[in-house]
Amino acid sequence: MLLLKALTGGIPPVAGVPVDGTVLLPAAALGQLAVMPVFLAASGWWRYARATGTPGTDRTVVSLAHVVGAGFFTSLVIGTTALNFTFTGVSVLLVLLLMRGGVLIASPLIDKARERHVTPSAWTALLLSLAAVLVAVGGVRDFHLPPAAVASVCVYLIGYAGRFEIMSRVAKSGVVASDRRYFVLEHATAPVCLVVLLVAGALAGQPGLRAGFTTFLTTPEALTAAAVGVAYEVLFVFGTLIYLDRRAFSWCVPVNRCASLVSGVIAAYLLHHVAGLPTPTTAELVGLALVVAAIGALCYPTVASRRLRSGGGARRVLFVCGGNTFRSPLAELVARDEVARQGRAASSLRITSAGVTVPARWWGARMSPHTTTALAGLGIRPAPGAGHPRLRRARPVTPRLCRSSALIYCMTRDHRDAVLAVAPEVAGRTLCLDPDRDIPDPHGASADVHLRCARHIQRAVRQRLRQFPGPDQHPPALGTG
Repeated sequence: MLLLKALTGGIPPVAGVPVDGTVLLPAAALGQLAVMPVFLAASGWWRYARATGTPGTDRTVVSLAHVVGAGFFTSLVIGTTALNFTFTGVSVLLVLLLMRGGVLIASPLIDKARERHVTPSAWTALLLSLAAVLVAVGGVRDFHLPPAAVASVCVYLIGYAGRFEIMSRVAKSGVVASDRRYFVLEHATAPVCLVVLLVAGALAGQPGLRAGFTTFLTTPEALTAAAVGVAYEVLFVFGTLIYLDRRAFSWCVPVNRCASLVSGVIAAYLLHHVAGLPTPTTAELVGLALVVAAIGALCYPTVASRRLRSGGGARRVLFVCGGNTFRSPLAELVARDEVARQGRAASSLRITSAGVTVPARWWGARMSPHTTTALAGLGIRPAPGAGHPRLRRARPVTPRLCRSSALIYCMTRDHRDAVLAVAPEVAGRTLCLDPDRDIPDPHGASADVHLRCARHIQRAVRQRLRQFPGPDQHPPALGTG
């Protein structure tokens, strides 16, 4: 923002004369295009572009159509982000409101379309962020908005909608290889698409773009315009990594928008100090305070989770399956039996279970009738009480249950993905009970199949309990489990 306002305003020593926004766009695009391969090479992430799908670890396939589509829509975002701040006589804050507010409003709609879980803290942050933008508009001194600026903001929002739609389908999986591959392919394609679009505009006769690719590149201001592209490269890297977090866009977008609004206030004060431009209004500063509150809302689940896990009481071990009627409750009963056999203090562990696909009509459903037979086959006699198979009832996985658990063991990789969709912040302590293979659902099979499944669960539980840390240790890292 500093570089763009200095160029378009002709503020020395950055620029001797004002530069039109369309004129500086080619140099900015070339600047990002030049530094993009430097980042990919220095980080070593370029290797992810060649990765192929591996069953159980990477289930998304990024096709050529996805790559071209993501690059195209992202190039629209990159180009209009720079252009929107260069219109003469247009309030930067008003443009920021339309850009940031539009994406904030669109994010829950995209989450809704993709049936992605949105946590209450993310909704709170979303509302606070919107309030920050709306309050800040009270300080706008000029509501002039020419048709070209309206069109540019609309293209910006279309670019984000298209980008998020493709990203939702082929990324945001929580699988490092998959998300990094998408990042690299989008990253490598977007600057190329932008340069191609600008070249097409210049060849079509747009005078500003023609000057940007010819006479402007020989001026000292061209280096500053290229620096805009370099700065956007940094923004692109961090912004994309935020969006690729497996949490809902209603969480990711406020995280990015908060940083953007804070940086806007900082830029405004620097411009006032350097060039005498107006300082932020009281309304803008109130908006900043709301942004800080939004950041606090986004941090709350992690802080609450750490407080629950470090409270000094019993640590919860959670077993997860689908319907919570056989595999996970059986693992719960096996674990309780093993803990008792090992002589561990009853108060040191809280062992429980839940299901990721328990519909409302199944809440409180009884355990499978095969459970008692399978337990007898394992030589386990359940203790009387609420956990007994005859009294045990199915219950669903909830974000609070996940966050308050020291370790979460899932029967399959799909169950683990479902847990992380509900509570992404527990990825570091959510494992598959059997690290080598899934434990399939024996529903509808014979008693012998249920018994074989029970023995598989018993072996896996014993192995996991041997790995479980002592009271003064932290849970193990995720690794390959």
